[in-house]
Amino acid sequence: MSNKTKLLFGVHMHQPVDNFSEAVDEAVLKCYEPFFEVFKDYPTLKIALHCSGWLLEYIKKYHNKLFKNIKKLSANGNIELFSAGFYEPVLSSIPKKDRIAQIKKLNKTIKKEFLQTPKGAWLTERVWDDSLIEDFAKCGIEYVMVDDYHLIVSGFEESELQGYFYSEYSGEKIALFPINKALRYALPFKSVEEAIKDIKEFKNAIIFDDLEKFGLWPKTHEWVYEKGWLKEFFETLKDDKEIQSVHFGEFYKNEKALSLAYLQNVSYYEMGEWSLKSKNALKLEQIKEEVSKKFPKSVDKFVKGGTWKNFFIKYEESNRLHKRMIEVSKDALSSKAFLDALYRLQTNDVFWHGVFGGLYLPNLRDNAYKYLTICEDIRYKDKNIIEINDTDMNGYDEVKAVSKKFILRFDSHFGGQMVELLDRSKKFNFQNVLTRYEEAYHKDITKTTPNKKEESDKNSIASIHELQTDIDDDIKNALYYDWYIKNSFIDHISNDTFTIENFKKCSFWEYGDFANQPFEYELNDSAINFKREGGIYFDKKYPSTLKKSYIINDDEVEFMIDFTTTSNESYKYALEFNLHFASLDKVFFKDKKLSNEINIKDIKEFYLLDSWSKKKIIFSLDREFELLSTPLYTVSKSEKGYDLMVQGVSFAFVFPFSKSLKLRGKMGIENV
Repeated sequence: MSNKTKLLFGVHMHQPVDNFSEAVDEAVLKCYEPFFEVFKDYPTLKIALHCSGWLLEYIKKYHNKLFKNIKKLSANGNIELFSAGFYEPVLSSIPKKDRIAQIKKLNKTIKKEFLQTPKGAWLTERVWDDSLIEDFAKCGIEYVMVDDYHLIVSGFEESELQGYFYSEYSGEKIALFPINKALRYALPFKSVEEAIKDIKEFKNAIIFDDLEKFGLWPKTHEWVYEKGWLKEFFETLKDDKEIQSVHFGEFYKNEKALSLAYLQNVSYYEMGEWSLKSKNALKLEQIKEEVSKKFPKSVDKFVKGGTWKNFFIKYEESNRLHKRMIEVSKDALSSKAFLDALYRLQTNDVFWHGVFGGLYLPNLRDNAYKYLTICEDIRYKDKNIIEINDTDMNGYDEVKAVSKKFILRFDSHFGGQMVELLDRSKKFNFQNVLTRYEEAYHKDITKTTPNKKEESDKNSIASIHELQTDIDDDIKNALYYDWYIKNSFIDHISNDTFTIENFKKCSFWEYGDFANQPFEYELNDSAINFKREGGIYFDKKYPSTLKKSYIINDDEVEFMIDFTTTSNESYKYALEFNLHFASLDKVFFKDKKLSNEINIKDIKEFYLLDSWSKKKIIFSLDREFELLSTPLYTVSKSEKGYDLMVQGVSFAFVFPFSKSLKLRGKMGIENV
């Protein structure tokens, strides 16, 4: 009995909160439901299951057959339920009181639905922080899943990681189960024979991985179910005399810890790469390649990327949303509606981006801002106030204007620009635009080499990380990067070469230092005033001053621009707006869709009609201008290849001037 390999096998199920129902249903039908349909025929086998609370509620409501299967398997002792934050937050990224509340909420649900008191926890995205130990202890959690990588970079050898370790923080301890990377990559992609052979290499084989690999990833449904991989795998486990299927709780109770361990603040290796800015990620790749030539077995131990929270540095939009979440959490109210919205806002997916999905998905950001607006509505009710705080925690204040209909924020760090435009009735942020960032994976866009693994090896399939696809010209031609953050009320000083083409590509000539630099600010009785003593850089620096003022009314923002320069040259001033819409095909400028480019001269006012939100966005200025408008796309990967994602629309109001420019305008939003 003691010579057997103990197999500790767990699966993790999660979908982003309020993900499209068709996406969740597809995951259920192609992956979750067939997995447990197969598993229920093997009553001697044991697995662990973590399912995020939101998904568990969705399954109970819309897929009762699956829910009953899980419940029956739990009652029969086949499934050990694992806890985590109810709405699947990265626990280290949210306040301690919210961590504890979210874990306890899922604990309570598991106890109610499955009559289990969870002792184990799934660590979302395996993002580790020592301070979590105290919070797990307060929630009755005794052991948690981490990657083997966590211990390897902390000094342990791969061969040592065949059991659990203790770690401690501030007098509390927790057991750490390291997930074996080799086995994660083997199941279900290798043949059953090879996978079983790999499992037997270990005295204690620890696997805990995304259930989506078993049917939702490309080609896996056919491989796992239609070709019978999963049935063969469970059948082999059932009959194999050298493998014993055990629960984590059972193993924890009967086996001793291997040793004490202290972990770095780390996630899995790929996450460290993804959290780096593009140039650093590419350098890391080169360094890893060089080190591997001399020390092939030491690369992962000594060469690593950044921490998960680096995403708040890499993406300004992620940091804003995260710090707004922190802001409302600090001022949390005890109402059930407020706390539910806050916890939903903390769902991890929207705060980071790896190779596909996450922050790049506009619908996930829309969902997050919906719950932020719900929190704000409960906080402010019908108040009309202006608040000043360094909400983003970067040393520069933001001015928040709250009215009955809107919440607007202006950032002194970025040119006194508008960084948030919450419509309280639609619970929608029209400023929810994502800047076009350079990503490390963009270097592969011109490569179209075939996937030789798929073509040559019939006994296995490629994982999602190995798939390669052809890339069409639309993708290649949309690969532009912004050198400033895509806010609204951005001030550009250019010349006659400023066109819709170089505006779209963000390659126009910029003479001023106002588009991405800090402004001073002050408030008076009726206006929010921003000012920068900057310059125009022609043959030398010409001192220049830009003043920008906003007056917030019930339905509109009045704005005033006053620019003066010591330069005698002629220039063009472009006032840039970037607006986000739920569906660009439903937004019209006269009879033109905003999904097309627009270039119109000599106009003073116009409006956009958004049939989705049933809103009319109106612009009017006191002098004629040239209007440029172009859709804003980002390029991201998906499970099937590369995708163009519409993030919004960029507008430029262009005015010729020399020496000085004064203009006054209004931006209003009305119900249709």
